[in-house]
Amino acid sequence: MITAFVQFKLPAPITRDQAREVFLSTAPKYKDLPGLIRKYYVLSEDGGTAGGIYLWESRAAAERVYTEEWKAFVRGKYGSDPQITFLHSPVVVDNLSGETIADD
Repeated sequence: MITAFVQFKLPAPITRDQAREVFLSTAPKYKDLPGLIRKYYVLSEDGGTAGGIYLWESRAAAERVYTEEWKAFVRGKYGSDPQITFLHSPVVVDNLSGETIADD
């Protein structure tokens, strides 16, 4: 599994409630997306940086989404280019489901 940490600067700080509204508007794009296990929308405490933490089945699945078209969507929606950091996630503890998930 791969975790992608995506972040981008916002043109002006936003509140948690504003972020929630914007994030809910884009959430349907990620529902049932092939290879995506989970996505967390994130907002810095000062409201100046937003992004997402994604858990993917593989880096290939992630890269199928992080295309130039996707980057242009982020740029248009939030006003800056996303920065993506990939991290290996060989084990995930999920307390909601009670599972410990390991890479194959």
